[in-house]
Amino acid sequence: MPSEPMRAWGLPKSGASSAIIAALLAANPASAQNEGDDGDSGQIIVTATKRAENLQSVPISVTAIGGNVLERARVTNVDDLLTKVVNLQLNSVVGDNTPIFAMRGVSMSDYSLNQSSPIATYYDEVYKSNFALLGVSMFDLERVEVMRGPQGTLYGKNTTGGAVNLIARKARLGETGGDFSAGYGNYGRIDINGAANVPFGEKVAVRVAGTFARADGWFKNIVPSKADLASVREWALRGTIYAEPSDGLRLTLRASTSKQTPRNYGIHAQPEAINRAGLDKWEIAANIDERRLAKTWSVALTADLDVADWLTLTSITSYDDGVLWFHEDTDGTATKTLEIPYFDDASQFAQDLRFTSDTGNPFDFILGIYFNREKVLNATTLEISQDVDSDGVPGITADDCATGLPLACLFSNRFAQTKKSFAIYSDVKYAFTDALTLRGGLRYTHDRGLQSDFEANVFGVDATLIANLIPLSELRYKTENLSSKIGLDYKFANGNLLYAHVSRDYRAPSFNAQAFFDPSELSVAKPEAVTAYEAGAKLGVAGSATTLNFAAFYYDYRNQQFLNVDPTNAAQTLLNIDKSRIYGGEAELSLRASDMLSLRGGLGMLSSQIVRGSVSGVNVEGNRLSNAPRLTFNLGADLTLLDTDTGRLSLHPNVAYQSNQFFEVLNISRLRQPGYAIVEGHLDFETSDGRWNASIWGKNLTNKYYFTSRIDLLAGFGLDYNHVGRPRTYGLTLGVRF
Repeated sequence: MPSEPMRAWGLPKSGASSAIIAALLAANPASAQNEGDDGDSGQIIVTATKRAENLQSVPISVTAIGGNVLERARVTNVDDLLTKVVNLQLNSVVGDNTPIFAMRGVSMSDYSLNQSSPIATYYDEVYKSNFALLGVSMFDLERVEVMRGPQGTLYGKNTTGGAVNLIARKARLGETGGDFSAGYGNYGRIDINGAANVPFGEKVAVRVAGTFARADGWFKNIVPSKADLASVREWALRGTIYAEPSDGLRLTLRASTSKQTPRNYGIHAQPEAINRAGLDKWEIAANIDERRLAKTWSVALTADLDVADWLTLTSITSYDDGVLWFHEDTDGTATKTLEIPYFDDASQFAQDLRFTSDTGNPFDFILGIYFNREKVLNATTLEISQDVDSDGVPGITADDCATGLPLACLFSNRFAQTKKSFAIYSDVKYAFTDALTLRGGLRYTHDRGLQSDFEANVFGVDATLIANLIPLSELRYKTENLSSKIGLDYKFANGNLLYAHVSRDYRAPSFNAQAFFDPSELSVAKPEAVTAYEAGAKLGVAGSATTLNFAAFYYDYRNQQFLNVDPTNAAQTLLNIDKSRIYGGEAELSLRASDMLSLRGGLGMLSSQIVRGSVSGVNVEGNRLSNAPRLTFNLGADLTLLDTDTGRLSLHPNVAYQSNQFFEVLNISRLRQPGYAIVEGHLDFETSDGRWNASIWGKNLTNKYYFTSRIDLLAGFGLDYNHVGRPRTYGLTLGVRF
């Protein structure tokens, strides 16, 4: 029987799972795993602090995963990071490849397409503020860095929970080569990936990379003539030009585009006896099978100029544009009880300019300015009971809406949104001795927001205007904030590191995108604030062969922004939860046991509680936060089975577990997601010259059925709304390097 403390953290009760956790605890696993190591040195260089540093010297909790590891493990979209990073969760209510991340219990409890997550996503140091700008990104990557905890001083406003950095492979001078791979899997999945690096003289190089994927839907649709849902259909291209036109000047120009047109996801509607009678768990009866559309375009210029031997000026100028549209069969059935089309058109311009010193003296600094302008056009429609005849006259017309309101009605809103953010930021460090360093940072941010041309109307199913429910309206906000961080770290002669710091960060105000019925629904949520206390250690044993790192934290979380859905009528209001507290820790291990075997594991523990707050008049004090399981862990191995003059055969199993969690703060017992484990792995062969490779891979090998988001719509629409995790997938990939 597990001990009471283990029960309190939500640890699994099975003997096998308990043994795995006990082994991890006994090994003191670390908070930054060596899975990012693509070479033999055992060192991982990251830019989490906007400096190139050895991961073991960075005094924050970071998980870094190298590009080769990502490719071999078939991490093809950002959702797949969950099995690699502890205390990282996501809510997939917007669909695959557009995740709403949660980290250490800090999350965005709002699925509106105009919002920005408190866990920021960066592509090559460019912040992607909106869902429509994310696109297809997980290809030809050098590494992924996941930073836990507030990152406000260096990374800006919406990083109260952390940041995810996706870093593409660079164009390299003097190198000619590339790679190509093709794969086939179940559900008819086809994958094609490739990249080529070509030098032009001694000072310029070009890299072009692309990806293509297509698969049938895994959610079997039993409605005649309707396609299966949750398919894959996407492609992306990225071009990079790198130049060193003169000594001390380095230029990187990146341009990319992507397009996704899969069949949209399906909704598992409960109770099953009413909404899914006679259906298998992987079947659905959906009357909407339209393709989802997501298109992105982006360009970014990074310039590094060595102003002096000890000072570098960096400029990052970027522009992004994207469109996201999908028609959701919200009721998850063949009826027309509730269906919602979403539209999001976003663009963004950003400029980051900073000085970075490397004096070789005790004092060093980063000093910068940042500007971001985001424009969004958002439109949403609640299509309610379009097949209900209310007036007794044959045929569904506008009269049915006027008579049976809200039945046979389309409730539509649309608005434009503009946000501007200007910041001055700094990060400094002072080494009192070779061992003891003081670090700190400040960031002043000025934010402005405008929600204009907001209008909500109700139409009949034939698009006849019935009533104007919210007349043309406008909302604004203007805020100023000072984010800060201060801490100490101590580095021992053997390279081991101890650190502690305190930081304060904020998330900018938000506009409610889900106002449909009354002007009172229009609102601006107050900014969030997190004060975080963190201490940790980064330890190395036997040189770099083993790393044992861990971190512990405590958060004072104020004014979390929360979208509340009234289950009786689907009215949605944007609220703030006054105060919450979160504490816990991470521990991760990377162990090279021998030349034939490496082990890696991670353990995340989390306790979250609302201290003060109410939702729809219900006191939620004492409830757990959403997307905050008490336990997450992962355990994997890299085992060489055969190593000969012909080639190398290796096996890479992995298991990831998370304990029970809620997706809403009312903690409705029937919507609690029980704990579950995901098993995955790959068997690889690579020729001795490294040119040819083959991989047999599988994900969710036990075919575990679990939910990735849940919403209570039972009282008003007779259903609980659920997103389902992907079933078992597997396939074969062949590759060549040239």
